[in-house]
Amino acid sequence: MTSVLDLAGIFVFAISGALQGVRKRLDVVGMAVLAFFTAVGGGILRDLFIGIQPAAFRDVGYLVVPVAATAVVFFWHPQVTRLMPGVLVFDAAGLGLFCAVGTEKALLFGLSAPHAVMLGVCTAVGGGILRDLLSGETPALLYDRQLYAVPAMLGATVMAVLSRLGVHDFAATLAAALLAFTLRLLAMRYSWRAPLARGVTTPE
Repeated sequence: MTSVLDLAGIFVFAISGALQGVRKRLDVVGMAVLAFFTAVGGGILRDLFIGIQPAAFRDVGYLVVPVAATAVVFFWHPQVTRLMPGVLVFDAAGLGLFCAVGTEKALLFGLSAPHAVMLGVCTAVGGGILRDLLSGETPALLYDRQLYAVPAMLGATVMAVLSRLGVHDFAATLAAALLAFTLRLLAMRYSWRAPLARGVTTPE
């Protein structure tokens, strides 16, 4: 079940990367590259930090799904763009799932709770960082004005705390993922923003 959810999250993140390729007027190869790294880049970074072979290079599904997402956007990007409000809901679900799963994996490999939280956030937002860098944008993580990294951080923290309390597997993953997912939806619904330094105004 987790594998199916994982691939679903990868598909949604890959859609985001492919759409960025359309906005940047890239060809289909560029779209596929952005889709791939947006979808699995966070997991690759996490596994490299842990010191293991990235899961994306062991399972063909991690390659096929971004390619499928690229094909969808390549042929139907106007329709996909119109569906973006719905896609963002699934994106929030992927954010919650990946921050929880990433934290759990880091803990299983013996990392401390703070480091596991860091890698959980990396799993959730690392692909977006790579997408922005590859497409010549300032990574959105550096100005988290839509509360994207903050929900991931809180979800990862809950995952680490529950693990230390002896709550493992599906229950802990569900609780952490739901927290991040709910906070992300609320941030979108009510336009919550991360605070700026005192005296700094919001850029136009």
